[in-house]
This record gives sequence, C-alpha cells and structure tokens, in this order.
Amino acid sequence: MTPATRQEVLGLYRKVLQIAKNWQSASGQIEETMREKEYIRNEARTLFRKNKNVTDPELIKQCIEECEARIEIGLHYNIPYPRPIHLPPMGLAHKQGRTLRHQEKLRKISKPIYLKSHDEVS
Repeated sequence: MTPATRQEVLGLYRKVLQIAKNWQSASGQIEETMREKEYIRNEARTLFRKNKNVTDPELIKQCIEECEARIEIGLHYNIPYPRPIHLPPMGLAHKQGRTLRHQEKLRKISKPIYLKSHDEVS
C-alpha cells in the first residue's frame, strides 16, 4: 500500500468514526440512536480489520469505493444499514435452463458496490 493510499484509508476510517460520533437516528429516539452509533462503529472496525492485509491495488480501490458509497447512501437516507437489493427469486435467469448456479452468478454480478462485503461479514 502506498503512503497516499494508506492516508486515504485512515482518513475514511476517521470519517466513519466521526459520523458515528455525530449520528442521529431518523426517529430521534435515544435508544435507537445509540444502537445505530454502535452498529456504525462495529461495522467499520470489522470491515477495516478484515481488509487490513489487502495488498492488491485494485482490490484496495474497490474497498475504498464501497466505503465511500456506503457513507454517501447512509448520510443521504439517514440509515446506517446497507440498503438491500430487491430482485425476484428467478428474475435474472434465462427462460431456458433456470439453474441455481447460473442464478447465483447473475445475482453476484448484479450486486451494487455498497453491498460487496456486507454478506461476507453478516
């Protein structure tokens, strides 16, 4: 990892922790706000620690893009949790040969960038 990339990643980590510190839930309830703040901190710790040994520049770039996307979506919708994708169970498969393996491959390809690491952690 280059020093510039390292600084960018550390800056993102600090930004996420700052967002968690200042977070207010949409409902305004104190319990929900505390729960969401804790979720943001735990999710950041888990994902950053999981990816701390990544050395591939392309993979690092994808992780940075995912983090930025999740920050923007979370702030825009005031929801700290990743927004799920809604696809019908067999909506992506071709009419012929609806195999489960093909369906799984199409689902993986269609997954938005902000959900790439969510299923691995959850």
